[in-house]
Amino acid sequence: MTLLKGAAVVGQSGGPTAAINATLSGVIKAVINDNGENVTSLLGMRNGIEGLLRDDLVDLTAAFTKDGGPDEDKLSLLEGTPAAALGSCRKKLPDPDKDRGFFNGLIEIFRKYDVRYFFYIGGNDSMDTVLKLSKYLRTSDYEMRCVGIPKTIDNDLAGTDHTPGFGSAAKYIAVTLKEIVRDCSVYTVPAVTVVEIMGRDAGWLTAASGLPCDVPGAGPDLIYLPERPFSLDAFLEDVKEVHSRKPAVVVAVSEGLRFADGRYVGEGTQSGAADVFGHKYLAGTAKALELFIKEKLGCKVRSIELNLPQRCASHLASLTDINESVATGSEGVRAAIDGKTGVMVTAKRSPGPGYLISFDASDISGIANEIRTVPDEYINERGNGVTPACLDYIRPLIAGEVAPAYKDGLPIHLVI
Repeated sequence: MTLLKGAAVVGQSGGPTAAINATLSGVIKAVINDNGENVTSLLGMRNGIEGLLRDDLVDLTAAFTKDGGPDEDKLSLLEGTPAAALGSCRKKLPDPDKDRGFFNGLIEIFRKYDVRYFFYIGGNDSMDTVLKLSKYLRTSDYEMRCVGIPKTIDNDLAGTDHTPGFGSAAKYIAVTLKEIVRDCSVYTVPAVTVVEIMGRDAGWLTAASGLPCDVPGAGPDLIYLPERPFSLDAFLEDVKEVHSRKPAVVVAVSEGLRFADGRYVGEGTQSGAADVFGHKYLAGTAKALELFIKEKLGCKVRSIELNLPQRCASHLASLTDINESVATGSEGVRAAIDGKTGVMVTAKRSPGPGYLISFDASDISGIANEIRTVPDEYINERGNGVTPACLDYIRPLIAGEVAPAYKDGLPIHLVI
């Protein structure tokens, strides 16, 4: 390892989470605690790589230093603030082999501020940015280290046990489904409630809805993940079977449910619009199933789309998730200082009883653009529920409660 001294930039990208600012806090703490030995200052990119391109940067070292060290009070507020404090973006970088001019422009901005460290907090598309920048730098004479720091409520990044942000979203979903089930159970009128949960290709979040099922009758009756092809006929049979035992049926479904031919279940209710990465904007799966049940059974039926609260409900954040998010940010800085580049911070769960996590940094080329789905052994044979092994995996990730700071009955959020 050779000493590399210079400034660092950090950005947040993709969908926000209740814990993404805790990860940013970890990066800020590690840089300030370095005391300029390696990282001389930390600049925040407004709206991710888009902010870098328009030279829109903020001095995070100055903003979060107090009496020569990290301003813990201010950082604590940051950790309890939902969404991306620096702003986010969904920008797809070009292929470095085909558009060297684009990357040369980035290097000129890095040279301007003597940036030698690049930290990007995000999910799969963000890791694609780290991969492409790292690839370009291998052919450049500008020495710099790039580290991806994971974040996604979808929990679908490869190479790591779980991702920061997932635990808090899973906790919100489990709590909300438990409350919905309680509400739906008060009447004797036959009814079906379909709850739509985020998850395009991976059903980790929807699987978390099964956590209340440890207590009979406390969780949803049926759970459907995108890992299995969805059948309307089988769904109708499942609903009828539950109705034969109880009047109120609660169903949890992933927004990314597909039929065997690949069509989205909610396709008829969607706009068809897509982002720059080609991802269609999904919604309407629960509504489509509501209309189907209404037609087939004629009973009382409603659909609920949890939508954005899944990723911004910081008042229900998991303490484990917040603590690990801070640690992940700090580990990213340590990895770069230790000479690693073109990597993403990864978490490894120790086998055996108890819950223990250690951190490492893995080659980004084996992570970017890969999808980590819910394994088959975590889904029941019928495909309408999850197994105890799945719940055992998720349960430690939602453990612990946070204590947000409040004023006049409302939480205090920090704005950078």
